[in-house]
Amino acid sequence: MTVVITIVQYVLSIVSGILVGFSLGLIGGGGSILAVPLFLYFVGLDTMPDAAHIAIGTTALAVGLNAYINSYMHLRKRNVAPRIGGIFSGVGLVGSLIGAYLGHITPGTDLLTYFAIAMIVLGIYMAIRRESTQAGTADEVNHVMNAIQRCPRLTTFTIVKVAFFGFIVGLVSGYFGIGGGFLIVPSLMFSAGLCITRAIGTSLLSVGTFGVASGAEYWYYGDVLILIALLYVIGGAAGGYAGTSLAVKAPKKTLRIAYGAIIVLVGIYMLMKIYHVIP
Repeated sequence: MTVVITIVQYVLSIVSGILVGFSLGLIGGGGSILAVPLFLYFVGLDTMPDAAHIAIGTTALAVGLNAYINSYMHLRKRNVAPRIGGIFSGVGLVGSLIGAYLGHITPGTDLLTYFAIAMIVLGIYMAIRRESTQAGTADEVNHVMNAIQRCPRLTTFTIVKVAFFGFIVGLVSGYFGIGGGFLIVPSLMFSAGLCITRAIGTSLLSVGTFGVASGAEYWYYGDVLILIALLYVIGGAAGGYAGTSLAVKAPKKTLRIAYGAIIVLVGIYMLMKIYHVIP
């Protein structure tokens, strides 16, 4: 399938990456879900044949590459649990490939409808959830260092829990072409007992694995625009740096609630576009 992309659309792809990267740096998990509607309605991919699958496949690859890049800093700071991350990512990889296939065979209108509903649910969740009271404090840093020094033995029950959640989250991530960090972080905290800082660092390995695997599968089906994805990654790196720089000064709770509301509104907008309530 031949797809013609204009220079303006390439530029808008970089801007989309900046916007999503900035929101991820400022707010944390959940920001990448905006990439699909940005690709569709801001970059203008909605006018293309099979736009839904192209937007989701391109998003999956871009988000995966971006996560691998961002995981470097967490690896340097030892904010990663490699054994747990390996189990979660390894089993989740199977789920993400199955999810990507299911997404590929789902009719485009239905897929975008489910995606918009997922956005609304995520937006509400982000607005009402509570942050850990120790997140980013000295107590939590000590918790991370103690966990690294103890290196607790993984029990069979823990391995089963981590593998189960990895498969489910991988399935969802592959189906919708999203990073899934907003699901991976609490899953790692619940199944493996990781503190939030180490769960975030470990989650990036899974986000990268799920995204690249799903994106590669969509690429095989011809539903990925490689240059668009790469430009998004470049913009995302710049936006992420700016967002992270402001994160320490910003009122996180207020921003999270506002961002959750934006995601809900975008989800509603998508539904209205899909069913032609608005042109």
